Amino acid sequence: METELLMKSLGEVARVARERLGLTQTQVARQIGIAPNVYGRIERGHMMPSVPTLRRMALVLGLSSDVLLVLGSADVAPSLETPAPENNLAPELRQTVRMLRGWSPIKVKWLNRILKAIENVPEEE
Repeated sequence: METELLMKSLGEVARVARERLGLTQTQVARQIGIAPNVYGRIERGHMMPSVPTLRRMALVLGLSSDVLLVLGSADVAPSLETPAPENNLAPELRQTVRMLRGWSPIKVKWLNRILKAIENVPEEE
């Protein structure tokens, strides 16, 4: 996502969340710990907040940072225990990953050995 589009999306989400809570920009800015004019620039999509500010925004607005960053469940895993989404993989690799999920640990171990051997084979041009 382009930076400008991300800034505009983040600002729009922040504005809607703030209005839903019945707060003014000044009230949110004070709770976050930034100047009201800086928060206004963020809401208008003219400024990207720092990571600590983004975290405080999420807490004050009662939103997940995923919502502020316009990330859907297909884009990120919900926790460290969950496998990463496969949507960024090539179709053949996605198919392979799905197939491997049903394999026993011994089969995966053997495949890993084969792949390590193949990795050292020089590629032809």
